[in-house]
Amino acid sequence: MWWNLANYLLYNCVLAKADTEAVTDNLAELEELQKMAEPGVLKGYLQDMVPMLVDLVVRVVFALLIYLIGKKIIKWIRKVLKRALQRSAVDEGVCQFLDSAAKIFLYVVLAMAVINQLGVATTSVVAVLGSAGLALGLALQGSLSNFAGGVLILLFKPFKVGDYIIEDTHKNEGTVTEIQIFYTKLLTTDNRTVVIPNGTLANSSLTDVTHQDKRRIDLYVGISYDADIKQAKNLLSDIIAKESARIEGEESVVFVDSLEDSNVRLGLRFWVPTSEYWNARWRVTEEMKVRFDENEIEIPYNQLTVSLKKE
Repeated sequence: MWWNLANYLLYNCVLAKADTEAVTDNLAELEELQKMAEPGVLKGYLQDMVPMLVDLVVRVVFALLIYLIGKKIIKWIRKVLKRALQRSAVDEGVCQFLDSAAKIFLYVVLAMAVINQLGVATTSVVAVLGSAGLALGLALQGSLSNFAGGVLILLFKPFKVGDYIIEDTHKNEGTVTEIQIFYTKLLTTDNRTVVIPNGTLANSSLTDVTHQDKRRIDLYVGISYDADIKQAKNLLSDIIAKESARIEGEESVVFVDSLEDSNVRLGLRFWVPTSEYWNARWRVTEEMKVRFDENEIEIPYNQLTVSLKKE
């Protein structure tokens, strides 16, 4: 009995000690919270935050100023570069390419300056870009190919700004208006803009229609076997002689090209300035039809004869 009583008292003492320690810990936490809630502590915390906020605002304002002023400076530098290239009689395509390259380079420099002003170390940015170089190279493989294509176009000059070209692979055609760092722009005859990657133009065949200052017009027309060939040839020769755009002194010829199944195929060739090619071609084609009709020279066309058999 006495032994049980002693154990009971010992157990109660242990519980009382544990409760006392828990209460002591809770009181310590309450005291800590009260200290943090005191006005002096909050005031000190806010006072420590104010300089950081002010510094951040100042950095953002200066970064905006750097960006706005940098844009003005880039615009001015590009104008100076264009004037210098134009005075040195550099090809228009080279001017556009260098202007595009300078624009990208200057804006990259401006972006690095803005990032540095915001407190981000440019060395860390460069390190990240360097470590990601392989991934960037794979991602920008097409762009790098287009850049290399633009350089090749400027070096070897298969065409220049103002030329009318036909891209043989996809049959895109038009007048070259811009040769940029990655793309070349064409203006079609119906006023559409076609944008072609420089890599495509550098690695595929194309036809430069206006590279030369003169072009030869080749036209063909079929006449009936019953028609007078000599009369038809004389009419064609007269049409060529009266064409205002024909270049004097250049060869012009009228000939029998072939004997087809239903017509005799005549041909004519003469030279005109490149700028007059289409107008002269259309005029001569129309005049051929008019003169043949006036002289009753038949131009055969495909006919279908249907015979009905009565049973």
